[in-house]
Amino acid sequence: MKIIECVPNFSEGKNQTTFEAIKEAVAKTKDVKLLSLEPDGDYNRVVVTLAGNEEGILNGTLNACRTAASLIDMRSHKGEHPRLGAIDVVPFVPVANVTTEECVKISEEFAKIISNDLKVPVYLYESAARKADRKSLSSIRQGEYEGLEEKLKDSNWLPDYGEPVFNSKLGAIVTGSRFFLIAYNVNIKSNDVKYSKEIGEILRESGYAKRDENGNVIKVDGKTIKVPGRLKEVKGMGVVLEKYNISQVSMNLTNYNTTPIHAAFEESKKEAARLGVEVNGSEIVGLVPLEAMLQAGRFYSNGKETNEKSLVNLAIEKLGLSALHPFKPEEKIIEYMI
Repeated sequence: MKIIECVPNFSEGKNQTTFEAIKEAVAKTKDVKLLSLEPDGDYNRVVVTLAGNEEGILNGTLNACRTAASLIDMRSHKGEHPRLGAIDVVPFVPVANVTTEECVKISEEFAKIISNDLKVPVYLYESAARKADRKSLSSIRQGEYEGLEEKLKDSNWLPDYGEPVFNSKLGAIVTGSRFFLIAYNVNIKSNDVKYSKEIGEILRESGYAKRDENGNVIKVDGKTIKVPGRLKEVKGMGVVLEKYNISQVSMNLTNYNTTPIHAAFEESKKEAARLGVEVNGSEIVGLVPLEAMLQAGRFYSNGKETNEKSLVNLAIEKLGLSALHPFKPEEKIIEYMI
């Protein structure tokens, strides 16, 4: 059986009625299963994880997105997390017996249908990208929802599907196929975002703008000079988590074989210590592959432990994954869910 995961991110993190409606829409769809629905009030977004075969994942995602679109209005949306629209990003991820190319085709079919149904612009990213400057989600999101109306007037930013017409209620959608992304946040014991922001800039692959002794950004021929980040396949930024009175280094690990979870955590700890602040555990948003947890377990046991359950438990302990809320392997590890 082919297993494809889809992780739509919707711009609503507080309305339980919306969450229940999305769950119901998926439950009514054949050959797809809702694996998790994780809202965050500060980010004001919800990460939904579905898994199914080719037909099931397409129909389940379409039904979830149609439902979300009927209930979310971007004109009144505020949140800490960058976003382009109500249905912000919809990645299709190969899990078992399916290729990235097949997932790209599913994302294109999704884009074709949803752009027509909702009259919303759709951009293709990652492996589905048709232009080099659209491979990165952050590039497409630049300017966010608030800058989208002007962006659509730029001929370089015509959508891949749908008309270049600003939908004030829904914004735009980004879809495509990618490797299994781990949404990973490291908790910093300070509500001053400057610490987590600096750590995120130093660690993320894209790095940060180089500045002179007066703090001015250095440019050559009009182009900003960048200092490369320390970790490959990592995107990062700093955010405030008001409900816990902390900030977080919010990271996307786009290839956990290149930069494992434990590497991101340990490097965050080093930088936090340099800045004089403490790290208090971390969290995984959405699901995580078993292998990523085993990698961390092997690292912290120095390769001495081989039992799967023991390795997972050691990873949970050393990464502090239950610092904010209990980490339950049976509800967080994708292989244990399917």
